[in-house]
Amino acid sequence: MNPLIWKLLRQHISIGQLTGFFFANLLGMMIVLLGIQFYNDVLPVFTEGDSFMKKDFIIATKKINALGTLTKKDNTFTPEEIADLQKQPFTKTVGSFTSSQFNVSAGLGMQEAGISLSTEMFFESVPDQFVDVRLDKWQFDENSHTIPIIIPRNYLNLYNFGFAQSRNLPKISEGLISLVQMDIVLRGNGRVEQYKGNIVGFSNRLNTILVPQAFMDWGNRTFAPNAEVHPSRLIIEVNNPADPSITEYFQQKGYETEDGKLDAGKTAYFLRLVVGIVLGVGLLISVLSFYILMLSIYLLLQKNTEKLTNLLLIGYSPNQVALPYQLLTIGVNLLVLIASIGMVSWLRGYYVNSILKLFPQLGISTLGITIGIGIFLLLIVSAINMLIIRRRIISIWQHKA
Repeated sequence: MNPLIWKLLRQHISIGQLTGFFFANLLGMMIVLLGIQFYNDVLPVFTEGDSFMKKDFIIATKKINALGTLTKKDNTFTPEEIADLQKQPFTKTVGSFTSSQFNVSAGLGMQEAGISLSTEMFFESVPDQFVDVRLDKWQFDENSHTIPIIIPRNYLNLYNFGFAQSRNLPKISEGLISLVQMDIVLRGNGRVEQYKGNIVGFSNRLNTILVPQAFMDWGNRTFAPNAEVHPSRLIIEVNNPADPSITEYFQQKGYETEDGKLDAGKTAYFLRLVVGIVLGVGLLISVLSFYILMLSIYLLLQKNTEKLTNLLLIGYSPNQVALPYQLLTIGVNLLVLIASIGMVSWLRGYYVNSILKLFPQLGISTLGITIGIGIFLLLIVSAINMLIIRRRIISIWQHKA
């Protein structure tokens, strides 16, 4: 940038107007970035441990009562009931739990630790679209004789705080048990086969032993080819877990959800709603501050119209004349971003310490996403500023020409 041009054009710059823009944009940017960072930090409190499952889902079953038990009333869902549920406005996707129709037994042993467990068990599966584990972990290959498994976290807690403690056995962490392969025996249709089970996840929300849908389809087809499989539980992805029409529909149909399964979804939904409102307020303030800046630039250009015209007439290009104002806006925007990130980092320290005291095992996110979004907003706003200033300079040039 030519220093003579800058010395000539800076005479009418209003420090008060630029200061007003700086603090207004700082407030808006800080609200936006703090809202994003707070959401990233707090959301794992409600979803930690079930990150492999879609967040907004509920599990539906039919009510079981004494009369239905005595009359052997079927509590499975018919295709018509599933289709009707799929048509509801609150539903995004419906999947069925598929139960194993063959006998399953599993053993878990670690000779070094003196642990040897064996039990009869069952498998269930849901469509793979409801499971968010890495695809290379959630694959079944008949030739590999290995089955990926997700188990309820309370199974491990029952062992650690009940069985192991009462018998003075060593406790097992999630990381350790994930490294141990289970010995699984499948029986049915006159066949007996042995497989290895790899635990790839733990669930707080699903009280079942989950396996890939591909394995379940193969197992039922191989070990129980004549069995009819009817779903007694459905997994439903909904638009809004707090939608009152869900409760109304379930009461009308006699369905119920598994205890407490809507709480995390409702809390996460309201968290997103509140953060969305906060981001909206921050963006509104940012837009107003952007308007203040552009108004200041327009007034500055208006005051310097004669000087700008003379510069253009003696041979300076519109880009050369616009460059000082463009650099000014980029510099102010950059200062706003740096100050916003610094304040977000400072304010974040207060609530992060409280979260870690309540949930010491929780993994707190870094500032990486927030900084990336801040840089993206800086580039967008600066590009718009530069374009508007350049168009205004060209307009003056063309008018005088």
